[in-house]
Amino acid sequence: MENVLQPLDPGPAITIGGLEIHAAELQVFVHGARVNFTVREFETFHALASRCDRVVSRSELYAAVWGGEMPHRDRSVDVFVRKVRRKLAAVSPDRTYIHTHFGIGYRFSPDRV
Repeated sequence: MENVLQPLDPGPAITIGGLEIHAAELQVFVHGARVNFTVREFETFHALASRCDRVVSRSELYAAVWGGEMPHRDRSVDVFVRKVRRKLAAVSPDRTYIHTHFGIGYRFSPDRV
C-alpha cells in the first residue's frame, strides 16, 4: 500500500535554496520577490518542498492536494507542476526547483542551473 501524504501543515516559515515559504499565509518569496501562486499551485509546491530531496509519486501528490484517489489518466498533477515551475523560473531563472522522475513522480531540490 502506498504512503499517502498528509494535508498541508502550515508550521513555521521554511527557508531553502533562496526560497522563503510561509505556509500559513500561502506565500513564497524568492530573494524578497513574491511568487504569485494560486492556492492550488501553492499546495502543489508545498507538498513537494516540505519533502525536500524525496521523490513524491503523482498519486501521493494528488491525494495531498486534491484529496482522494487520482482518477485514471488524470493530468492535474502534471499541469500544476508545470505552472509552479514556470512561476518559479520567472523569479529565479538561476535554479531548478522541481525535478521529474519519469514513471514515478517529482522531487523538490533547489539546484543551480
